[in-house]
Amino acid sequence: MRYKVIAPDRCNNINVGLPASKSISNRAIILNALSYSPELPHNLSDCDDTRVMLNAFNSDSSVFDIGAAGTSMRFLTAYLSKIAGIWEITGSERMKNRPIGILVNALRELGANIEYIEKEGYPPLKITGKALKGGEITLDGGISSQFISALLMIGPTMRDGLTLNLTGNIISIPYIKMTLSMMEYFGIKSQWKDNIIKIAPQSYSETDYFVESDWSAASYWYEIATLSKSGFTLKGLQKNSLQGDSRIAEFFKPLGIETEYTQEGVILKYNESLISGEKGYVYNLDLSNQPDLAQTLVVCCALTDTAFRFTGLQTLKIKETDRIEALKKELLKLGYIITDHDNSILEWDGSKCEPQEKPVIDTYEDHRMAMAFAPACFKFNNLYINHPHVVSKSYPEYWNDLREAGFILIEKD
Repeated sequence: MRYKVIAPDRCNNINVGLPASKSISNRAIILNALSYSPELPHNLSDCDDTRVMLNAFNSDSSVFDIGAAGTSMRFLTAYLSKIAGIWEITGSERMKNRPIGILVNALRELGANIEYIEKEGYPPLKITGKALKGGEITLDGGISSQFISALLMIGPTMRDGLTLNLTGNIISIPYIKMTLSMMEYFGIKSQWKDNIIKIAPQSYSETDYFVESDWSAASYWYEIATLSKSGFTLKGLQKNSLQGDSRIAEFFKPLGIETEYTQEGVILKYNESLISGEKGYVYNLDLSNQPDLAQTLVVCCALTDTAFRFTGLQTLKIKETDRIEALKKELLKLGYIITDHDNSILEWDGSKCEPQEKPVIDTYEDHRMAMAFAPACFKFNNLYINHPHVVSKSYPEYWNDLREAGFILIEKD
C-alpha cells in the first residue's frame, strides 16, 4: 500500500498535538520497573516501540518478539540479564541483522549469561537472568548510546555497581545525559568526570513520572513550516528539554524558522530574513549528538536548494535501515545527487539530475524515511510514499495530523 501525498494551499494557524517522546517513554518504563513501582509513568508514547516494551512487562511468556524496536531490544537485553529466569528475545528480520555483540560482551563481562540462538553477534538471544556482579568495563564512546544507556540503567542494581570508561569520541551525549538525569529523578546518584561514569550500588525509588512531547516528531513540522513558508503551534514541547533533538529549533534558524516558546509548547514562524543569501553558502553541522534529525535536515536542505555537509552520522548505517544509502537512493528519485564519505558524512553541492515524473519513495521499514519525505509534496505534485504505516514506530498519528493540516492522502494499492 502507498499514499499519494498532496500538499495544502496554506498551512498557517495549525495546532499540532505531538506524541510523547519514545526515547523518554522507554527509559521511564525500565526505570519504573527497577523501582518496583505498581503505577506506570504518565503520558507514555503510543508508538510501536513503547507498546512492545509494555507488552513484554505485561506478558506471562518468557519469549519476547520486539519486532523492529531497537531501543526495546537493547534495554530489555540488559534488564532481563538481572531478572531470574530463562528468557528469549527476538525481532524482525532487520533486527536480526542489527549487531548487538558490543552490548552482549559488556554484559557478559559484568556477569551476565547470554547466548546467541542463531547468528553470532546478533539477535535472537537466550538470556539466563541472575544477579550481576558489575564492576569496571571499557567501551568505545563511538558506539550507540542505547548500549551505554542500557548498561547505566541496571548499573545501580549490580553488586559492585558500574564504572564505565568511555574511550575516543563520545557520540549522542544528550541521550546519555537523558538517561542519567532520569535515573536521578528515580533516586540514583552518579558521577561523570572526563570519560568515566561511576554508579555505586543503590536502590531506585518509586516516583510519579510524566513524559514530555517528542522533539524528534517536531522536526517534521519544522520541515513543513520551511517548505510551506508557514507558521503554526506545536503543543507539549519544553524549552529545557531532556531531549538532544530539541536543538532542531536552532538548526532550522538558517532555513528560515523562528521558534517562540510558550507554556503550551512552541510557535513556529517563517522569517525569510534568517536565510543566508551568501554565494557558495554550505550548511555545516555535526549531528553526532542528534543522528535522528539527519533525514529531516538532509531532505529539507535539498528541497530548499541549500548545499550541506552533515558529519557525525556513523550510527545511521545500523538504524532501522542503512539511512545513508536510503537517503542517497530516494533523493536521487527527486533529482538530487547526494554523496557520502567515511560512512559518517553526507554532502550535497547542488548537483542535480532529472527527477522521476512520479517518484515513489521507499521507506525500508523506517518510520523516519516516510515522515521526512512526505513534505516533499510541496515541491513534487506526484509524490508517493510506500508502506506509510511504518510511522507507527514512533508517531502513529502522523498521517492523521497531516490531514488535519490540510494535506490530501490518496491510498493506492
